Amino acid sequence: MPRELSAWGSLLPCGGASAAGGSPLPRPGRSSRGARGGAAALEPSRARPGRGRGAGGAAAMEAEMWTNSINQANKMALRAWAKEAGISLVQINGQRRYGGPPPGWVGNPPPAGTEVFIGKLPQDVYENVLIPLFQSVGKLYEFRLMMTFSGLNRGFAYAKYSNRRGAKEAIAAFNNFEVQEGRAIVVCKSTEKCELSVDGLATSVSQRELEAVLQRVTEGVLSVALYASPCQKRAQLAVLKYSSHQAAAMAKKTLMEGNMRLGGVEMRVDWLNPNLKQKLQSCEEKPSSRQVQGCKCLGVPKQTPPSPVLCNVLDHLNTLCQRQYLGTPLFLTKCVQANPKGWLRFWCRLVIPGCPVPFSGFTWVRQDGPGRSGHEEAKVAVALQVLRMLGCQLT
Repeated sequence: MPRELSAWGSLLPCGGASAAGGSPLPRPGRSSRGARGGAAALEPSRARPGRGRGAGGAAAMEAEMWTNSINQANKMALRAWAKEAGISLVQINGQRRYGGPPPGWVGNPPPAGTEVFIGKLPQDVYENVLIPLFQSVGKLYEFRLMMTFSGLNRGFAYAKYSNRRGAKEAIAAFNNFEVQEGRAIVVCKSTEKCELSVDGLATSVSQRELEAVLQRVTEGVLSVALYASPCQKRAQLAVLKYSSHQAAAMAKKTLMEGNMRLGGVEMRVDWLNPNLKQKLQSCEEKPSSRQVQGCKCLGVPKQTPPSPVLCNVLDHLNTLCQRQYLGTPLFLTKCVQANPKGWLRFWCRLVIPGCPVPFSGFTWVRQDGPGRSGHEEAKVAVALQVLRMLGCQLT
């Protein structure tokens, strides 16, 4: 199985245990709560021959029958409508989605300000009622209905239009609209938040550990920043930025329902409060030495004085490989980002012929003057981290 060196942290098999050393994390495609589940079909599942025997199987079949019996008439109407209209609905991790993009869409996704929030929905209402209603005022790019495990909706949804005019028309037409007799819904502009706060992290939790967990159980994370918790002593607060509101909402749900722990402490997850954000920004921030791939805005590493030991790192690694008959190490480096302050971000891979898998990851380096190039500095950083992982003492 291929392995990767995530942000120069612990050596982690892809999809393996968390960097904090806890129990194995949920992997994509599994049905455990908090994991990135695979796409769920609209049709209810059916018991297969030969399964369901024993107390556990009987209980599962009973639960499935109970789930399918809830709101059965409306579920049948939804399936008939979807088949007749040729509508494809995909359910992933607690939300059922149409579009994003819809069939025939050409170009980039709609800009910010095109999504509306729909609240106070009757829980037995489905897309066969809601999509035609909201599509009557403008072209829908995406419609997301939040679902419970019983098959009822959770009382709210999001409709994203192809332009801002459609969103404004929807608010004007359907806010306080009675979707059922005596059941008025709320329609307003979606805030489209993209940042989460994670408070209560143990001080022993490093950024690379947190990044490794987030990259495996959530999608679309752009940046991670750690601060001293303003509310708890001897604790950290993390600010997570995601690529979209949908990605952030899914990450929030995954982290909360997954009961994730790092360093033995449960993470408390919430949307980033604007006042808290302003408070953190006003504090003197020490920029981190690591960034999640795709981040464009966080700080760069604080420079540390060069050590004379670093000059011998490459020789030390070569000597070690020769003694163990592993062959000559091969470095692959590529500069992927440059910072105005002189920092360079490199993707690096170290291939040791006698080692079954390569080491790979990202690192920041800085070239202050003549001497080694940025590529050489990146090689030194890779070699140093690999030697440390192997338990080698550099003296």
